This record gives sequence, C-alpha cells and structure tokens, in this order.
Amino acid sequence: MKLNLPKPFTFEAGPRAVLLLHGFTGNSSDVRMLGRYLQKNGYTSHAPHYKGHGVPPEELVKTGPTDWWQDVLDGYEHLRSLGYEEISVGGLSLGGVFSLKLSLEKPVKGVFPMCAPMYIKSEDVMYQGVLDYAREFKKYEGKSEEVIEQEMEDFKPMSTFKELQNLIKSVREQVDLVYAPLFVVQGRKDHMINTNSANIIYDEAESPIKDLKWYEDSGHVITLGQEKEQLHKDVYAFLEGLDWNV
Repeated sequence: MKLNLPKPFTFEAGPRAVLLLHGFTGNSSDVRMLGRYLQKNGYTSHAPHYKGHGVPPEELVKTGPTDWWQDVLDGYEHLRSLGYEEISVGGLSLGGVFSLKLSLEKPVKGVFPMCAPMYIKSEDVMYQGVLDYAREFKKYEGKSEEVIEQEMEDFKPMSTFKELQNLIKSVREQVDLVYAPLFVVQGRKDHMINTNSANIIYDEAESPIKDLKWYEDSGHVITLGQEKEQLHKDVYAFLEGLDWNV
C-alpha cells in the first residue's frame, strides 16, 4: 500500500505572507486548514516540514533541533525568495517556540504561538511521545501489532531530547526580548504542556501590542480541535490588525 504522506505547502494569495510551523512529531497537516482559511482571506502561507517529520519515524531519530531550526529559517527565506517582504509567523507547540525564536532573529510583522511550551518536560515523557507517534505511524502503514512491537525495539532514547530541552530553556530566557505584535493562543484542556506557559509568554514579552486568548474547550492540537473555526477567525483578526505596508 502506497502511503499518502503529508507534504510542505505554499498557498499563495495576497502580498502578505504567513509562515506556519508544526509541532514536534507533527507535520504540515497540523496547520493546513489554517493555511487554506488564510488563503481564502487574501494571505499567502507556507508550512515547511522539519527534517525527520512527515516521514517514517525511523528518520526522526536521525535529526534534532538544530536541523529543525534550519528548516524554519529556510521556510522564512522561501517566502522571501518568492518576493514576500512582510512576513508574520505562527506555530503550534514546538512550532510556537520556533515562532518566538524567529521573531528574535528576523523581521516579522507579528507572531502567534499556539500552545507553546515554556517548561521543560522530562526526557521520559518526551520519549514516550515519540514511541506513541511511531506506533500510530506504523498502524497507518497497516502493520500488525506483532510487527510494530518488534520494530519498536529499534527506538532508543534520543540524544535529541536534551538539545530540545535546551532550546525551550533558551527561548524561555529571551521572551522579554520579543517586541513584535503578539497573539498568544492556549487551549484550556491542553494536557500535553503546562498551560502556564501562555501566561509566561504574554506577561514577559515586551510587545507593545499583545493579546492572550484561552480556548476553553480545546486541547493541545488546537488547530485541529473543535474550536478551530474560531481560532481561524481570531488569527485572521490579529493579522488584519497589524501595520502592513501592503
């Protein structure tokens, strides 16, 4: 059976561009509906894939945050290469962390982290997340439980986790250097991260224009949850309120 794996996307529309970033073990499908919504409303969007994501999970363990950050930078430059001079950035979970980091290093019109962690998870918890992801992917491939469990023996704790913890810690320590207009999105029923992360981002960022919205019925993957239509409208309203030159 040939798997129809998700791919990076670029949905072109108007001259205003948005870089959309997926989460750890996620892929562009995390933000695809948001991208289509923005396209229908005149915004171009681009969602890259981080190395080792959206492909068989064995590839994930060969990569790390340094690779993924380069993919974020390449995504930004992809939009620039297409002629987009004004770019906003938003991301889910790890993508939200990357969106904040990008705002520290590149000119962005606005930034909207969604369910972005500011606390460090234990390596055991992160490892379990990778195992869960790998099992689900292998089920999607149509493999039997017996085969899946045999293949799972190849997954060993990744050295990546320490690097990932350091990345989150580094961004956490620099949130007070975020000056871009900011819209912090957080699901109230998010059990994947410490939801106080949203308060930290909102309280510590120096952005002169900033907002925090709690989605009472949403979990961690808020872009695919039951309040996604409201999220789409809110992100669009945030983007419309920015000081674009085009």
